[in-house]
Amino acid sequence: MRVFRTIIFFASVAIWLIFTGCASVPPNSLATHDASRWRNEIAAYERSDATNPPPRGCIVFTGASYIKRWTTLATDFPNLPVINRGFGGCELADVYFYADRIIIPYAPREVVIYAGGNDIFFGLRPEIVFGDFVALMKKLHQALPRTKLIFISCPPSPSRLAETEKFKNVNALIANYCKQNNIAFVNTFALMLGTDGQPLPGIYANDRLHMNAAGYAIWRDAVKPYLVP
Repeated sequence: MRVFRTIIFFASVAIWLIFTGCASVPPNSLATHDASRWRNEIAAYERSDATNPPPRGCIVFTGASYIKRWTTLATDFPNLPVINRGFGGCELADVYFYADRIIIPYAPREVVIYAGGNDIFFGLRPEIVFGDFVALMKKLHQALPRTKLIFISCPPSPSRLAETEKFKNVNALIANYCKQNNIAFVNTFALMLGTDGQPLPGIYANDRLHMNAAGYAIWRDAVKPYLVP
């Protein structure tokens, strides 16, 4: 039954791709999403930018807690103008709504994004998460046509094993879109699994959701080849 549902899911998305030619945005949550919970955190970034503005042409990392907690960005990518604009717990729709304030104004040369796992965990269907992703990519490309966009896949985690198949579905949809639209897709999902197909036990924090230093070492090595010196 699960295999049948997966086939139906991808078939329906494939039909949308065929008839739209990727020219429009698929169904998404933007019209109903409430991003207000992040107002204070975004405002804090703006206050910091006012007194210590990032250099134009920087590399912006943004998205959910996996980005927010990546406190070693500067040492992981030395001599690169990386800045962290993560806000933990966010969804792709949140990144969409705040892109005008913590991405686009910097005129970055690259944008590295991870979000989507919370979306699934909070109950959004994979095709809706995909729609939010497409909307975000189109918004960034329109505002920053020369900026390289890099997306990190939804990772597996021991605390969210029930969502694994949905993460795989979202990753597959996003990977295919990235391939067709010259967006870099960093597939960390496979790198975080052991030979038994389960999340590697030594790369997670005590909450069994977020990563420890060993996990971030995997992400560092996976992302590094995509960053422009």
